[in-house]
Order: sequence, then C-alpha cells, then structure tokens
Amino acid sequence: MRLKDKKTGFLLRHTHLLHVAPVSVWVVLFVFAPLVIVLYYSFVSTEAFGTIIPTLTLKNYEYVFHSALGRILARSLIYAMLANMACLLMGYPLAYWIATQGGKFKAFFVFLVVVPSWTCYIIRVYAAKMVLEESGLLNNIFLRLGLISSPLEMLYTPGAVLLGLAYIWLPFMVLPIYAALDGLDPSVLEAAADLGATPLHRFFTVTLPLTKGGIFAGTILTSIPALGDWLVPYILGGNKKWMAGNYVQYYFVVRGDFSIGSSMAVALTATVILMIYLFTKLGGEEALERII
Repeated sequence: MRLKDKKTGFLLRHTHLLHVAPVSVWVVLFVFAPLVIVLYYSFVSTEAFGTIIPTLTLKNYEYVFHSALGRILARSLIYAMLANMACLLMGYPLAYWIATQGGKFKAFFVFLVVVPSWTCYIIRVYAAKMVLEESGLLNNIFLRLGLISSPLEMLYTPGAVLLGLAYIWLPFMVLPIYAALDGLDPSVLEAAADLGATPLHRFFTVTLPLTKGGIFAGTILTSIPALGDWLVPYILGGNKKWMAGNYVQYYFVVRGDFSIGSSMAVALTATVILMIYLFTKLGGEEALERII
C-alpha cells in the first residue's frame, strides 16, 4: 500500500508536466529546432547549388552588416516604427471612442475592428493595391473632386508600403488599447474631475498614463509582424522597396544561399527579441495578459 501511495502522490505532483508535455514537444520541434538549424546555417558557408560547407565562419554576418543588407535591415526597422505610429494615431482614438461611447454596442464595434483580419491576408493586400493603383478608388475620388488633374503614382512607393502595413496590422493596435481603456476605474476619472481637471487635462494626466501598457502591447503586436512582413512590400512596394523579410525569402528561395539568408533571419530575429523585451519591460506585459 505504501508503494502504491507513493506512486499516486508522484503522479499527482507531476500531473502538470503531463498537461504541458504535448505543447512543449510541439514548441521544441517546430519553433526551437528550426531556429537552431537557421542559427547553424548562419555560421557556415554555401557553395553553388546550395552545397553547405560545414566550417564555422563569421563572414556571413560581416556581409550582412557591411553591405546594403544592413541598410535594408535599418530601413525595415524604420518602416515598422512608422507603421506602428500610424496605427497608434488611428487606433487610439478609435479604441477610446469604443470604450467611452460604445455603450451596449462595444462588443459589436470590437467585432467590426477584428473581422477584416479574418479575411485571407493576401486578399487584403491585393485589395489595398486596387485602392492605390492609378485607376484605383483613391485616384478616382480625387479626380471626381477636382483635387488632381491626373492620377497620382501611389503604388511602389514608401508611402504605399507604410499604408499597407498600417492597414494590415491596425486591429492589433486597437485591441490592447481598448482592453486597457475598458479596464480603467471610472472613480479615478471622477476624482480627477472633482479636483477641477478639465477633460483634456484628465486625458493627459490620468487616462493616457494608465493606458500606456496597452500602447506598448499594441506596439509589440504591430511593429514586430510589420518588421518581418515581406508580402506587403513585395506587392505594394515593388522591387525597389523591399524590406528585410523580402531578402530572407530571396536568399533562401531564389538564390539558394542558406548562409546569407539565415544570417539575415537571425539578425531580424535578434531585433524582434530585443524589441519584445524592451516593450514588455516598459509596461506591455499586463495588457497582453489581459487580451490573452
């Protein structure tokens, strides 16, 4: 009996391990193992036809950071930050209006924000292309209003890439900010009003500081995928406005140079991890947990 009780107690104490084991195996096989393989490829050389030379070297990283690829990585980071700022400027007012004026229709308005992301990603990108092209919706509206005399060239420009990134990832900025705003204690705002604070003063001294976690969480959810996006710059930016993700795809798929492609991917991953760490430490962790 004593041996049986010991076995039962051991199983009860380690039941949680059985629960997380399938997920852990999945993460190890399909997340960490591919990352390790890519990391290994980034330190070896590739000959013609993709032949791997199993000799460790740092030449791949030297090539990435001392060539145009380094500037492209920096440009991708700038594009991601600008797209994030556009999402913030559009997303915060929208989330604020839903949280304060939505009433009993809050859930419906949040649904309207989320439902476009249920559409196939590539369809949304091509829809943006149809809006921005010379015979697209925007040019037709401007021509009918007499604002322009000839169609504007909006496609294959940095502006088209930024607009596409903001359009694709905007819902992921709205959701954490809305979660932070909806979780505000109304008594705090009432106390500020009783102390004589104007609505504008209440917003900048109470609402905005208390929702900074939602802003940082939204920044994580928008800038990170925007940094690694390759389809938006490929379709809306053309060959001259590629971002880092496009070159990772190019070196892997087109040139078969796994070494340079892996080095670029590792540099991109390291940038993403650093951004996640910084924004989480600045206050985005709580809002992310609230959404999840």
